[in-house]
Amino acid sequence: MHESGSYDSYRLSQPGPNGWPVPSDPQAVPHPRTGTGFAVGPTIPIPAVSQAMDQSPALSPGEPHSGGSYSAGDIASAEETVSAGDRVSAGDTASADGGRMSPAPRPHAPAGTPEKEVVVSRETEDPPLAQEAKRAVEILNPSGEITMPRPVRRRIICVANQKGGVGKTTTAVNIAVALALHGNRVLVIDLDPQGNASTGLNVPHHAGVPDVYDCLIEGAPLVDVTQPVDGIPNLSCIPATIDLAGAEIELVSVVARESRLARAIQACPVEYDYIFVDCPPSLGLLTVNALVAAQEVLIPIQCEYYALEGVQALTSNIALVRSHLNPTLDISTVLLTMYDRRTRLADLVEQDVRNHFGDKVLNAVIPRNVRVSEAPSYSQSVMTYDPGSRGAMSYFEAAQEIAERGARVREAGA
Repeated sequence: MHESGSYDSYRLSQPGPNGWPVPSDPQAVPHPRTGTGFAVGPTIPIPAVSQAMDQSPALSPGEPHSGGSYSAGDIASAEETVSAGDRVSAGDTASADGGRMSPAPRPHAPAGTPEKEVVVSRETEDPPLAQEAKRAVEILNPSGEITMPRPVRRRIICVANQKGGVGKTTTAVNIAVALALHGNRVLVIDLDPQGNASTGLNVPHHAGVPDVYDCLIEGAPLVDVTQPVDGIPNLSCIPATIDLAGAEIELVSVVARESRLARAIQACPVEYDYIFVDCPPSLGLLTVNALVAAQEVLIPIQCEYYALEGVQALTSNIALVRSHLNPTLDISTVLLTMYDRRTRLADLVEQDVRNHFGDKVLNAVIPRNVRVSEAPSYSQSVMTYDPGSRGAMSYFEAAQEIAERGARVREAGA
C-alpha cells in the first residue's frame, strides 16, 4: 500500500541473494509468515527493510544453524507442533490476495479410489399455483372423467350432532357437492329452520317457497318441493324456511310423528344415490324424524372438548331410536372438523375419537380454513368457491372415502 492509501497489483521479480523475494514495488513488503504475497499495513522504510534482509542469511535444509542442522524429520515435527493460532488465517490470505478470498484446496481421494459421480436430478415439483390448478381441475371435474363409486342402492345419511357450530351444514353441503360433481345423484334435505344448507347451495328459501315443512305437516310429496341446484346437474335440494321453526310444536299432535319424513322419502319416485339430511342442533322431533328416515349417521365432531360432550348425548339417542323405531340405524361415519394442527388439544381430541369409534372415523380431517367460512357468504360451497384450497381438497377426500366405503360394503354384500 502506498502512502497515498491506494492498492496496486504487485509482481515478484527473481529471488535476491539472501533467498528473500525482491518486490518490484519498492513500497511493498513481503508477508512475514508466508514469504509470498505482501502484507497490507503501515509502510516500512526501505532502508530498515534492506538492513533486516541483509542480516538474515539464507538458510537451506541441512545447513548448520545455531550449532545444528535442519533435517527432514525436524521440519516434519516442527510442522506438526504449529498451533492453530500460528497458521495463516483466512484474513491473512485475504490480505495477501488484495482482499480476495482464495478457495480451499480440494482434498484428493486415495489412489485407486473411483470418483463418485454426483447425479443432479432435474425433476422438480410443480410450482404452488400449478399444484392448486391441478387440484381445482380434479375437484370440479369439468370433463366428467373422474368418477366416484356409486352405491348399489340408495344411501340415506343423517348428518347430526346436538352441539351447534361443529360443521354439520358445511359437511353436508360440501360432501354432497363433491359426490354430485363426480357422477352421483344427490339430494340434500335441509331440516334446520335456519336454512343454512339452502343458502350454501344458492336455493331460494324465503317465506312462501315450498319447503320440507309442507312434507312433514301437510304431506306434500318430495318431488313438489325439490329444487335443482344451479351449476351442478346431479344435485337437488329441498329447502327449509322459517315455517319449519314451528313444525316441532305442530308435530306433537300428528299421528306417527316420528316417521313423517321416512314415509315421504319412501314415496319419492326419483332414484338418488345419496340423500343427506341436515339436522338442527337439537334432539327434538325434527332430529328424530331424520334418524328414523336414515340408514346411516354421519357425526361431525369439532376438535374441542365441548363437542365430545354432545356426542355422548347423541349416541344415547341413536341407541334409543335403534331399539324402538329404526333397527337398521347405524353410526357409519365420523368426521373430524375444524382441526387446528397448531394446538395439542386437537391431537388429543382426535386420539380420543379414534380410540372410541375406531374405523368409523374417516382418515380425512377437515382443517380450519378461511375459504370454507367465506364460501357461504357467496352462496356457494367451498368446492366451487375455491376448489384449489385445502378445505376443498379435504372435503373431496372425505367424500371419496365415503364413496369407497360404500363400494366395499356393496362388494361384501354381494
